[in-house]
Amino acid sequence: MNKEIQHPVLGIDHGEARIGLAITDPVGIMAHPLETIQLKTTDPIERIINLIKERKIKQIVLGLPLRMDGSEGTAAEKIRAFGIEIMEKIDLPLHYVDESLTTVVAAEKLHQAGKNAKKQKSIIDQAAAVEILSNWLDQLAPLDQDSPDTSSF
Repeated sequence: MNKEIQHPVLGIDHGEARIGLAITDPVGIMAHPLETIQLKTTDPIERIINLIKERKIKQIVLGLPLRMDGSEGTAAEKIRAFGIEIMEKIDLPLHYVDESLTTVVAAEKLHQAGKNAKKQKSIIDQAAAVEILSNWLDQLAPLDQDSPDTSSF
C-alpha cells in the first residue's frame, strides 16, 4: 500500500445551498457518506474543522467545478478560496479533484437504488462527495500494486 496516503480522508462537495461530506474507511478502501451541511444554518468551516478533529481526518479532497473544456471559472475560484479558508484553520494536505458530473452520476446511482428525486434531495450532496472521494481513490489505485483495478466497474 502507498505509504504516503493516510486515512481517513474527508471528501467535500461544495454547493450553493449545501455541502456534502464523505469519508474513507480507516484503510482507504471505500468512501462512505458522512453528512450534509446546510449553509443557511451552519458555519461550514467550523463544522468541517470539528469533524476533522473528531474523526482524526488526515487529508482533504475538495471537488473542483471545472468547465467541460477543463478550464477553471468563477465557481472554481470560489472553491479554491474555500479550500484556502480551511487551510488557514488546520494544517492538512488538501487535494482538488475535478467534480465534473459527480452529482449526475450520484443521482443516477441513487435512482437505480430506488430513491426518487424527492428522496434524493437530503442525500444527493453526500452521494456526490462519495463520488468525488471515490474518483480520487481510483486515481491512486495504480500507485498501490496490491489493489485490484476497479476503474472498469
